Amino acid sequence: MTDKKRIIPKSLRIIIPSLLILVWFIVGGIGGPYFGKISDVASNDESTFLPASAESTKVTEELEKFQNEATIPAIIVFSNNNEKLDTQAQVSIRTSTQKLSAINGVVGDVSPPILSEDAKAAFVVINLASDAAYRDIVPQFKETLDDAQLLVEYKVTGPVGFLDDLAAAFSGIDGLLLGVALLVVFIILLIVYRSPILPFLVLINSMFALCAAILIVYYLAKASIITLNGQVQGILFILVIGAATDYALLYIARYKEELHNYREPYEALLASWRRSIEPIAAAGGTVIAGLLCLLLSDLTSNKALGPVGAIGIAMAIISTLTLLPSLLLMWGRVAFWPRMPRLEKATKQPKTGVWPKVANFVSRHARAVWITTSVVLIACSLGLLQLKADGVPQSEFVLGTSEARDGQHIIDEHFPGGSGTPTYVITPTKELDVVVATLEADSGVSSVAARAENSPSGTIPVGEGAAAIAAIPVFKNASIKTVDGEALLEVTLEDAADSEAAQATIERLRGATQSIDDTIRIGGTAAIQLDTRVSSEHDRLVVIPTVLIVITVILMFLLRSILAPLILLATTMLSFAATLGVSALIFNHILGFPGADPSVVLYGFIFLVALGIDYNIFLMTRVREESLRKGTRKGTLLGLVATGGVITSAGIVLAATFAALGVIPILFLVQLAFIVALGVLVDTVIVRSLLVPALSFDIGNKIWWPAQRKMPEDTHDAHL
Repeated sequence: MTDKKRIIPKSLRIIIPSLLILVWFIVGGIGGPYFGKISDVASNDESTFLPASAESTKVTEELEKFQNEATIPAIIVFSNNNEKLDTQAQVSIRTSTQKLSAINGVVGDVSPPILSEDAKAAFVVINLASDAAYRDIVPQFKETLDDAQLLVEYKVTGPVGFLDDLAAAFSGIDGLLLGVALLVVFIILLIVYRSPILPFLVLINSMFALCAAILIVYYLAKASIITLNGQVQGILFILVIGAATDYALLYIARYKEELHNYREPYEALLASWRRSIEPIAAAGGTVIAGLLCLLLSDLTSNKALGPVGAIGIAMAIISTLTLLPSLLLMWGRVAFWPRMPRLEKATKQPKTGVWPKVANFVSRHARAVWITTSVVLIACSLGLLQLKADGVPQSEFVLGTSEARDGQHIIDEHFPGGSGTPTYVITPTKELDVVVATLEADSGVSSVAARAENSPSGTIPVGEGAAAIAAIPVFKNASIKTVDGEALLEVTLEDAADSEAAQATIERLRGATQSIDDTIRIGGTAAIQLDTRVSSEHDRLVVIPTVLIVITVILMFLLRSILAPLILLATTMLSFAATLGVSALIFNHILGFPGADPSVVLYGFIFLVALGIDYNIFLMTRVREESLRKGTRKGTLLGLVATGGVITSAGIVLAATFAALGVIPILFLVQLAFIVALGVLVDTVIVRSLLVPALSFDIGNKIWWPAQRKMPEDTHDAHL
């Protein structure tokens, strides 16, 4: 029992916590309604993920000068069970689709139906204003076509169709995702604490932290300071709930310890606050530093996650160190009911239970334990050879049913794959003929048209065979549109615009046209996919080494050592590699995924390494505290017993929280959820429970080099 007491007037023990709770309830009351509003400032347009410097981004911006307003195409494709569309069916398609021009948000006229060579499919292109509410417009398309009683089936596809699918998939973020995450965390907390009160206090702390984060992020996005998308929004929810719960578990575990030493709860609260602030702030600061390294990314979506995630973690730290202690003080020992900690004359180190057994096992077989676990993790890492993280087609973004994907399959079967989703080429008019000839010479190009004046379709064919088509009466008064001495070409590719083959075509076309004139720019869906992949690969090469350096420096300051941080970082990287290896095998051979986005590896690294270091910090700060009194080997065993339960509980909570991302049917989020959940479990169960303690025990005081001389004498026969 600690004799030293801090006398605080009783009035302050009530006033300060009450004020803090009041402030947080005000923040929660203001920020709560923004759960339903934050989606209003998020955009899932693929081009908004790209950096401003990307060639396809520049083309997207420049398209406006060739249009009266910025638009995005929707494609409606018609088919009749692979049978030919007769004249009656073609007439019904033409008649019904023309009515779609009257829908608010549609720009210009609907294109005439384009019939496939085998006459088994047709499609029309409808341009929507880029800021139109397509989630409201697509149902109007369907209502109009259904009322027309078409004789054929139809699918809405193209960029608008895929955006509509994405929006539908992300629609569960505000309710379903958060509800599942909170329910899972609540159940785990009930099991951990076996108390009906503490789980509610922890969740209140997490929810208020999330309310504060959402409030700040909403206004930053509204002011266009950050670019928010559904992907980042979902990660923010999970990150704050998971981190705030983890930090709360650590704080409550220390508070419970101190309640055995102090008669008054406020004394125990102050003692636990002093001993918890450094590991919580350091753990959170490490995650924040790792996230802010994403600002070095090219991809706008990666840059957005940096500050958004950092804000979320900061709110989790602040709420855990202010709101949670205030709530605990109000409840006192009753918060732990029915297993309330009692004042004891001396806190005894437990000799029985899971963690003392693990500690004794590590002390007897330290070298064998760390060698065996290292070999197992290295073997799991070999699965990295099968990791396919070079991107997936846009049509594979959404899991489960996808009308846009089904429509794209019909287009691929009956038309050139890029039909309706053109590649855009902006070229000086003086080089127009040479550029058109170069484009047509590529095997991946089906046809080339130019944006035109006075054309019913908005374009006019150019290149080989264009003269005969241009002689058709409807093109009589049409002419190529030029702006600032440049023309806009619309190129239809042979392959689907979101395919790897289309990206390869874009690379060839960029190389060929740049040799003609280096001012020629190529954009469109295929170019966006290519630029996204290239930027993602760049981000991995830049961000990952930077994060490693930043985290190493932080650990060196925190642990006052050079060797220990390097060892901890090596174990975390080994855990990450093993997780990716196992994930690759499961994705390829069990779940049958088509591949993975390059950003999955980067995001997985950020969360697993930064959050994995959190558990290192929780463990090793306690080990260092004990080592300063009893030597490293004894301190390692005491630290493992003291933190084993809370770290494992925190890992299970974080894994379950990230696993909740799997309820959103987006391939990227499902893969990220699996990688992080598996990685956290590997980290807490194997690395933090066996590998790190075994290494620390085997190395002894030397692990704190160059400050090992401050430690008491150490012996190999240390035990609990």
